[in-house]
Amino acid sequence: MADERVMLGNEAIAWGLVESGGEVITSYPGTPSSEILPAVIEYRRELGAKVVAEWSVNEMVAFQVALGAAYAGKRSATIMKQVGLNVAADALLSSAYTGCRGGFVIVSADDPGPYSSQTEQDSRFFAMFAKVPVLDPATPAEAYAYTRLAFELSERFQIPVILRPSLRVCHSRQTIALGRETRTSQPADFKKDPNRWAATPKFRLQLHRELNEKLTAIARETAVLEAFTRFRDGDGRRGVIAGGVLRGMVEDWAASHGFRPPLLHIGVPFPIEPSLLADFTGRYDAVLVLEETAPVIEQQLADRRTVSGRLNGAVPAEGEISGEVLEGVLGRFLGLEPPAREAAALPELPPPRKPALCPGCPHRNSFHALRRAMPKAIYAGDIGCYTLGINMKAVDTVLVMGASIGLAMGLHQAYALDGQNMPVAATIGDSTFFHSGLPQLANAVYNNHRVVVVILDNFVTAMTGMQPAISAGRKADDTTGQPISIESAVRGCGVRHIRAVDPYLMPEAIQALREAYAFTQQADGGPAVVIMQHACVLNDPAAGIARKVPIEWVEEKCTRCKICVRNFNCPALVDEGKAGIRVDYRICAECGQCVNVCPSGALIARVAPEDPCNNKS
Repeated sequence: MADERVMLGNEAIAWGLVESGGEVITSYPGTPSSEILPAVIEYRRELGAKVVAEWSVNEMVAFQVALGAAYAGKRSATIMKQVGLNVAADALLSSAYTGCRGGFVIVSADDPGPYSSQTEQDSRFFAMFAKVPVLDPATPAEAYAYTRLAFELSERFQIPVILRPSLRVCHSRQTIALGRETRTSQPADFKKDPNRWAATPKFRLQLHRELNEKLTAIARETAVLEAFTRFRDGDGRRGVIAGGVLRGMVEDWAASHGFRPPLLHIGVPFPIEPSLLADFTGRYDAVLVLEETAPVIEQQLADRRTVSGRLNGAVPAEGEISGEVLEGVLGRFLGLEPPAREAAALPELPPPRKPALCPGCPHRNSFHALRRAMPKAIYAGDIGCYTLGINMKAVDTVLVMGASIGLAMGLHQAYALDGQNMPVAATIGDSTFFHSGLPQLANAVYNNHRVVVVILDNFVTAMTGMQPAISAGRKADDTTGQPISIESAVRGCGVRHIRAVDPYLMPEAIQALREAYAFTQQADGGPAVVIMQHACVLNDPAAGIARKVPIEWVEEKCTRCKICVRNFNCPALVDEGKAGIRVDYRICAECGQCVNVCPSGALIARVAPEDPCNNKS
């Protein structure tokens, strides 16, 4: 029985995973993929399906848990964003050789732009590198259909399959006709075969040969499936090959311009049957390849003499292909005059504000305390909402998750080689610490790197949507899990100096950091860890700000030092130049922390105005 409803692309993928009989589904949160696992949990209840869904500690663990279930014949899936696939890369490449028995789908959501990622990398390229098929849906409805087809393809050829929805597929909505009949569960049945599941290098060569044969067969099959390949003849002698969301954008462009260029849609960008591409390019005088973000399809064209795309500069080499970009690219390629448009008068907008930590965020206190305690240090930062410590001049480097500790060790070592004792501090979030900070901390202990590590523990994975941190003891479906103590984990790495402190207690936090640095300087010292523990004010407002402290600015006391706005960087404190500081009561969290920061006592605790929207200066 079909059920039509408007769904987010990520929700459509989740429905497809559950309806198709996915029984073990794992994930590590990361935008734009974060909504998929919570939707899986919702839909398993609605469809009455037996599904184990978990937030795993990192993408490699998530991958391995799901793959193990697929080894035993269960349909399984793992969900991450494109940079998460880097973390799972080792297992991905080997799993292509071993294959799987139950269907195994890897959902890797890409972020052209990038809007919330370190890189614009393309999961389709990763699929080519790993030699696994990759499906590239153009719409939420196609994402739903491709999810079901991915399981079937994986199971038929016993190979992992990547489903690669891009940002605009993940976060757009569409009316979708859904099925409600879930696939019957298959009993677990792991068949021991050491030559496959535990293959030594000699047997890996044979597995590689079998993998290549699988890819050839998959390319031939998917090339003729209408779900993946759509050809439409059109106007003129110039054709377009499009992948992913760009197919729909080209169709929209054609409808608005009254000109339909010939179009070939590629839904499986790897593996591609060579004759499919050669046949299309042979029909037309020139061909434009449109895809995000890398030239994956374009590079698989054997003859590119008549082909335009990213490789020859016809399409920008970076950034999302927006409607405006597409307008210019297609117009130039097809030789069309750009449409005449009257310049609309744009409203006068206020200057954009930099992204900042939320009012009342405990990380703000942690960074301020760090700069007070170690003012001349190099500050190695990490991936999370606390990356915004850069606005407080308390983050000097950001690379990848967990790298703050690794970079801190290298920075300290570089100065030590020159006989300089440069103080270095690393900041890392609670979830990121368990994701990839533990081995780096163990390395710091083993090699006696004298760095201060500040773990920012707000009891939640805040940046990607308030998923539970494993230190909080709450699982993906809100059932109780076994909490993992950060302090115990740190102690288990061999760290001898550990302090846990509430950053809302500013003097204590500063003192704890000073003591930690002092320990790193002792002859028998080593790395030191300070755990800053305070609840996220968005996730847990009651614990985050247990007592409201309305504040007011007193002009006659203010020295115009601007520490409250420049160093403490609270968005509720507005710098109005010579006029001084204005308290924006509309967003002020009344945490009262700025009172402790102001050196002149110009910010004081007072009764709030009767009208909370009445800004007072």
